[in-house]
Amino acid sequence: MKLRIFLKISLFLLTSSLYAGGPWPAGKGHGYLKLSQRAIVANSFFNLNGKIIPITTTGLFTTSVYGEYGLSERFTLRANVPVFFRATLNEVRYEPSGHIEPGDQLNSLGDIDLGFSYAIIRNKPFVLGVTVQAGIPTGNPAGGATGLLQSGDGEFNQLVKIDAGYSFYPKPFYISGSAGINNRTRGFSEEAHLQVEAGATFAKKFLIILKTSTVRSFKNGDAPLAMTGIFSNNTQYLSFGPEINYLPRPNIGISAGVYGAAASANILAAPSLDLGFFLKW
Repeated sequence: MKLRIFLKISLFLLTSSLYAGGPWPAGKGHGYLKLSQRAIVANSFFNLNGKIIPITTTGLFTTSVYGEYGLSERFTLRANVPVFFRATLNEVRYEPSGHIEPGDQLNSLGDIDLGFSYAIIRNKPFVLGVTVQAGIPTGNPAGGATGLLQSGDGEFNQLVKIDAGYSFYPKPFYISGSAGINNRTRGFSEEAHLQVEAGATFAKKFLIILKTSTVRSFKNGDAPLAMTGIFSNNTQYLSFGPEINYLPRPNIGISAGVYGAAASANILAAPSLDLGFFLKW
């Protein structure tokens, strides 16, 4: 009876844990692969004091591959690779002088994240684990003709966090969260990371997730600030929004999400739009 209950819980969690970096281990030989596209287009910016100020319209477009693979029942490898990152800065035309300030663009690889998770508590409705992740500075921190565009922050960072989740099976509902510290190098401030989300399945093919996350800077670094993207030092934000997942088959799905930001600093003031396609095995 216990084994039967465990199998039911596992099947539910495998269909529910569709978000990147969830607390449930993949399981030995099992994996998850997602191709996603993210877009942010903004003509305003949260400055250091959290005030929204106008800027030249900036666009960030990221094509990423995220993957998980279970080395054992407790260890899961994780990787996020922004295979193509495009940043744009619009042309500005001044009236009545007619002077034109040319636009700019950057096409590059983004910063790669590599890490692993270890499940401390598993095979139960409540799960608990730890994740260790390294941010590799493979992006360009000063690109384009102006040197203002970025596809990464240029620093090597290490994120350590605690992950937890709870399944309300047989009800098709779960909640999860994580909390961690991000150690950054090259004069960037350390950060506190916190995320909470809740998900529910409908008609066995739809999973609706509500997410909220925040990053708070310790403001203990002296790296320079940037005003054209999302990679500045002392970046802070409170992000929230829904994500819809549709699974035409148990191991194949598509996702769409939109995330807004508030109580932010040193980051573009615009929503993020995400589309994705994923496989599980």
